[in-house]
Amino acid sequence: MGILNITPDSFSDGGQHFDRDRAIAAAHQMVDDGTDLIDIGGESTRPGAQPVSVQEECDRVLPVIEALQGSGVPLSLDSRRAVVVQQAIAVGIDLVNDVDGFRSAEMQALVPQILSQRLMVCVMHMQGQPQTMQVDPHYDDVVSEVYGFLMTQRDRLMALGLEQSQILLDPGFGFGKTLAHNQALFGAIAQQSKVLPLLIGVSRKRMIGQLSGRGEDRAADRLGGSIAAAVLAAQAGARVVRVHDVRQTVDALRVSRAFSVNH
Repeated sequence: MGILNITPDSFSDGGQHFDRDRAIAAAHQMVDDGTDLIDIGGESTRPGAQPVSVQEECDRVLPVIEALQGSGVPLSLDSRRAVVVQQAIAVGIDLVNDVDGFRSAEMQALVPQILSQRLMVCVMHMQGQPQTMQVDPHYDDVVSEVYGFLMTQRDRLMALGLEQSQILLDPGFGFGKTLAHNQALFGAIAQQSKVLPLLIGVSRKRMIGQLSGRGEDRAADRLGGSIAAAVLAAQAGARVVRVHDVRQTVDALRVSRAFSVNH
């Protein structure tokens, strides 16, 4: 999954694709580079990010989604606003990626529309809200609590009519988690992926800089660590890896599969 942030303030690539034409060109480059899916977002959810208006989010994402119809890969919308999602469904998307984990009644009310269009959804875990989530995250058992939430939300959506095959689950690395929490969750991928379809997104996040000892404060310095994490997540069974650097990650995944002892 290639990340296309149409924002001025995303932690890694804020402003790079804020212009509509640049965003569209970047998406086509991702397709050329081998992405299987493009995740389009119009609101930054980095730690400390301030929300934008619904209209502003629509103005950012809808023209790009419309322009990418027929691009050859499925399109995902990264949004937690039901109004934005509803309008994007009308234009044409394939997956609804909600960082709030479909907790709101408004998002759950979209399930009939999601069903009628045979869309996928991704349920993500986040403790708190972007403005405050990294102030003092706390868990008694981060793995059981995060995956307990994901399975509860999955079951809730299935009770509303979605099939299990339509639902991806994202532990939400960096969304209300310390480095130790992130490490525990990453270590659980192999076990959890045996029974759950996981989407893993750690690309360029601060945890990568902390673990590599490079670029803790500079997202641009986290490429090598991000690629390593994507390969490890895929080897552990992740269904989808969400990345900024599509070409490099695709190359790394191809080589890791070719050299795998189980290949």
